[in-house]
Amino acid sequence: MERSRGLVRPALVDAVGRLHPWTGEMAAYAMGWADTAGRPDPAGSEGKGVRQALAVLGAEAVGADSADAVPGAVAVELVHTFSLLHDDIMDADALRRQRPAVWKAYGTGPAVLAGDALLAQAVAILAEARGPHTGAAVRCLCGTLNTLVSGQAQDLRFEDRPWYGPGAVGPEQYRAMAEQKTGALLGCALALGAVLGGAPDPAATALERAGRHLGLAFQAVDDVLGIWGDPAVTGKPVHADLRRGKKTYPVLTALAGGGGAARELAALLASPRGLDDETAARAAALVEEAGGRAATRDEARRHLDAARRILHETPLEPSPVRQLDALFTHLLDRTW
Repeated sequence: MERSRGLVRPALVDAVGRLHPWTGEMAAYAMGWADTAGRPDPAGSEGKGVRQALAVLGAEAVGADSADAVPGAVAVELVHTFSLLHDDIMDADALRRQRPAVWKAYGTGPAVLAGDALLAQAVAILAEARGPHTGAAVRCLCGTLNTLVSGQAQDLRFEDRPWYGPGAVGPEQYRAMAEQKTGALLGCALALGAVLGGAPDPAATALERAGRHLGLAFQAVDDVLGIWGDPAVTGKPVHADLRRGKKTYPVLTALAGGGGAARELAALLASPRGLDDETAARAAALVEEAGGRAATRDEARRHLDAARRILHETPLEPSPVRQLDALFTHLLDRTW
């Protein structure tokens, strides 16, 4: 990821520098490059850089030059940042990477505007890419954006559905939502580098499928960290997802399993009083007792195995595939 960051960062800085100064300032804050005064911020985090690394490795996997992937890597990184800005507003998350979220630092309206600016710039950067494959790359990104919106719509609608009984959200429905909301962009990132590098359609399609499986594994690990992650590492309060009443894979699989722990968990989650420190800790213990944590780790492993199978069954360059394999393992074992 450090290698791809070094390759992509100059173009990413240039793209953000082309924004209106105010939206550019908010974007630089969101990227972890600066504080709210525009000064370099040693406390800022640039994030994982997973999507830009996937774009670079996707190009290299089909035998293309890594430089071919840079416009795609910039575009997916801008789209990812845009989605975080808007997600934090919709979820009322006050913190992002251990700092105030953009909407808390600048206000809701400005944060929405900054997200819009990042989205527009992402499409513009990709449309300006030189070469015969620009149109295909833009179509890939725009299709992904529509899928992302569908996934986010589903996620928001899940909030109004009950925890159990008629109309409850099941693990399969959650998986379908996560594939749209998280898997689609990782699939697009891995495919975009290949598309810009001139890969034949079967190779680009295979990479996109592998990236979607990676996205589902990534979301499963995120769901575990959202309940049991270390706040000093994740930047979010302990049991954050439980406190918000967010429907995540560990909770849904725990409830679907039945038994005494599932019934007690359902009663806690349905309480109109919400969860305080004590009840949130109890709910986390019940999710684990009912098998939700183990099932989610198994879910992540299954999807990573599926992603690996696709890579190894597709005619690709061996060195980038090995690097992708190492990246997949890193993402499964992460604590952030």
